[in-house]
Amino acid sequence: MNTENTVSYLPAATRCMMIPELLWKIFEQVNVVDPFVRSVRKTLLALALTCKLFSGPALDLVWRNLRGFEPLIRCLPRSLWKQENRKLEFQRAMTLDDWSVFCKYNYRVRSLVHQCHQSYMSDMVICDTEIWRALSCSPFPLPLLPNLTALTWTEATNETFQYILLFVTPQLTKLDISVVRFGISFTLGPSEQSIFSSIAKSCPSVSHLSLSYERYDSQSIVGDTSIVLHFWSHLTSVRIGTVSEAAILHLSSLPSLRVLECGLPSTSISTDAQKLLQRPVFCALEELAVTCKSPVILGAFLEKLTITPKILSFTFARGVDSVRVLPDLISRLPNACAHSSLQKVQLCILDEDRSADPNVSIGAAAFQPLFAFRNLRVLDFTADGYCTVRMDDASLLQMAKAWPHLEELYISRSSHSNYRVTLHAFVLLLWHCPRLRSVAVLIDWSTIDVHAIPPDLPYQGFSQKALTNLFINGWRIENPTSIAAFLSAIAPNVQFINGWDSDIHGYDSDTIDNSWTVVQNLIATLPMVREQGRRMVLNRLMRGSYNHRAAAQRGGRH
Repeated sequence: MNTENTVSYLPAATRCMMIPELLWKIFEQVNVVDPFVRSVRKTLLALALTCKLFSGPALDLVWRNLRGFEPLIRCLPRSLWKQENRKLEFQRAMTLDDWSVFCKYNYRVRSLVHQCHQSYMSDMVICDTEIWRALSCSPFPLPLLPNLTALTWTEATNETFQYILLFVTPQLTKLDISVVRFGISFTLGPSEQSIFSSIAKSCPSVSHLSLSYERYDSQSIVGDTSIVLHFWSHLTSVRIGTVSEAAILHLSSLPSLRVLECGLPSTSISTDAQKLLQRPVFCALEELAVTCKSPVILGAFLEKLTITPKILSFTFARGVDSVRVLPDLISRLPNACAHSSLQKVQLCILDEDRSADPNVSIGAAAFQPLFAFRNLRVLDFTADGYCTVRMDDASLLQMAKAWPHLEELYISRSSHSNYRVTLHAFVLLLWHCPRLRSVAVLIDWSTIDVHAIPPDLPYQGFSQKALTNLFINGWRIENPTSIAAFLSAIAPNVQFINGWDSDIHGYDSDTIDNSWTVVQNLIATLPMVREQGRRMVLNRLMRGSYNHRAAAQRGGRH
């Protein structure tokens, strides 16, 4: 009897399990929670040991996403390696038998997150440099992981960076590199640039590139990091530090670039570069995130641009100076960005010198140019807790009417000032923005912070169901029950109330937090109490109606 006839006699359920695509889908559901969770890996290993039919797909999922190279080393004979603290070391040279064990698993890996250097921020076990030297002498053609498509190379030093070439494959589409953040310096010299050139030649399909050179100490990266961008022409996502003018022009010409996150140099872009940016550039750009010293630098960059992003995110370092020139930058945005496409604007100002002007503020009118973007979903203004927005009822109402699709509005997450809107203006905001789910606006709660709870529902029973997150901005209250009664009627689905910052509002945060915690808990409870009361009334009405009919029927018989 041949195999085909044998299969036909098997039960239908067994035949279904022999379909590779179906089996893969089932095992993917096991792996869907988190491929790095130990219990999930144990379940997949148990499936791999169940039968030969399960072994292949289960092992593929076990090894598909690898966090660290350590698991592959531990699969090799115990006599080959040892662990000293958080570092693996080889005790002898690798043999062909060792390599044959390695080859049972290496082709299954699709994604690798590798840490080159020990860090107190991670407990990942790293591999000694001698291991990389040994793996460089492979008896088979490199790369070590022939089917790798995503590579994350973290805490790289000049010594370990060269070993990234052991993992580059033609199929690689995602490359994420970050240098060591403490102690050891990193220099992007000719050798490193040559390595990047080799990566680009070996990995022409890279579409997602992330190069992080952030340091947590005073040392800076030596060399122009943005020069590596010239090696790729099919990028769709780029996240990198400060880029040169030449790199900006290269990125602007990429037809597939959708996401760009970068820093601008400390000097404004040249007139010649501005002229080149007048042509159609950044044609596919959907997300633009820029960090620079001042809005003036960014304004020069945007001056001649015409782009159609969905998301804009700008971060500035010079606090007080940036606040003063921010309105001019905002006024440029309607000319630089298509009005119908922009959905999210983030503006973050970091204060390098809080003592410079503790009372710095910005007028709400500065945001009026953004009214041109009718499809705006998110406006997020962050000024590091030192800059307030001079907001009033009229300004908030203008925002509400200009952005009917608004979902998140952050004007003052933790700022504490006298520029507050009334509760009526807050309700009008909810009325005009039915999708608003998170809001941080300074609100005056005093009108409802009273002992007595009104007998009638506020605003004739109006209720906005989308709001779930509310920032209180350090407002002190004395009657949490009254405020909870109001909010539970107006915004019954609020789940999180936060915004107290002891650095800004003082250190008696326990009292404030407890009062608003009571409000948060009551908001979930009061609607249930109202529902009980409504049902009680309905039941009484129904009983009264039943008694009336019964009496009428008895009267009819007489």
